[in-house]
Amino acid sequence: MEKRSARRLAREVGVIGLGCWQLGADWGQVDEADALAVLHTAADTGVTFFDTADVYGDGRSETLVGRFLRERGDAGITVATKMGRRVEQVPENYTRENFLAWNDRSRQNLGVDTIDLVQLHCPPTPVYSRDEVFDALDELVQAERIAAYGVSVETVEEALTAIARPGVASVQIILNALRLKPLERVLPAAAEAGVAIIARVPLASGLLSGRYTRETTFGEDDHRNYNRHGEAFDVGETFSGVPFEVGLEAVERLRPLVPEGATMAQFALRWVVDQPGVTVVIPGARNPEQARANASAADLAPLESHAEVKAVYDDLIRPLVHDRW
Repeated sequence: MEKRSARRLAREVGVIGLGCWQLGADWGQVDEADALAVLHTAADTGVTFFDTADVYGDGRSETLVGRFLRERGDAGITVATKMGRRVEQVPENYTRENFLAWNDRSRQNLGVDTIDLVQLHCPPTPVYSRDEVFDALDELVQAERIAAYGVSVETVEEALTAIARPGVASVQIILNALRLKPLERVLPAAAEAGVAIIARVPLASGLLSGRYTRETTFGEDDHRNYNRHGEAFDVGETFSGVPFEVGLEAVERLRPLVPEGATMAQFALRWVVDQPGVTVVIPGARNPEQARANASAADLAPLESHAEVKAVYDDLIRPLVHDRW
């Protein structure tokens, strides 16, 4: 698999990684054996970047990733986790003391002394402008508790504020064929600063897999059911904030663009990989077959349909989401 890097990240990673949210919670039940099979299959197919968080299943995802590391060894593997969502989301909770406690818990879950990358997990906007927050993160690096730190953001403005911080190694942001706004300013700014871009929600919560219809239903424990209107967390995390029916219409407009022999999901992942400045894209997978198919998207030739994708976005999606995030 093609590998990419960024100056501040200072390590190479396979361009397609694995998002591990679904191995913890909020996507329906994934049992332990299936979760471990997904992790090992991803690694077998060239994935080297695994993204988790301390709140995915209240530590379940981190613990499973830690077991995977013990079974496989960590040579060539980069594990990124996130912290900050275990408390009320007010800036005052983003303190050195909390960082130390959260870091201790994540290191224990993962079974490592030094975590490769720790990201603030979509904190309140004022957090990005607080010097003491980044001083504390610098301290974690100096103490070798973490090798690097980054941020996961909801908005373009948050991303740009973070990129201006000299210690920020990565920005994780929603980027897919239904969320084009980061292409305008975030990706160029990150490339100039040497900041890695981690593209999350690349399939728009499965919409861009092309498997859903108006009759598709989701379980009670699936955020695609309970967070349709932002009831639990930012609505942009669910279907990229696009109304389900509009997303379905967009998918049907995009479907003819899929190269022969590829799936809709692989087309959507390749679209993200094609964007200048993207370091790694992190689709999720609930079974080994999905993990294997996702990794295969890296083998597709660069797409020739970027103008057509933008036309669909401009027609159907831009009026609904472009100014929101």
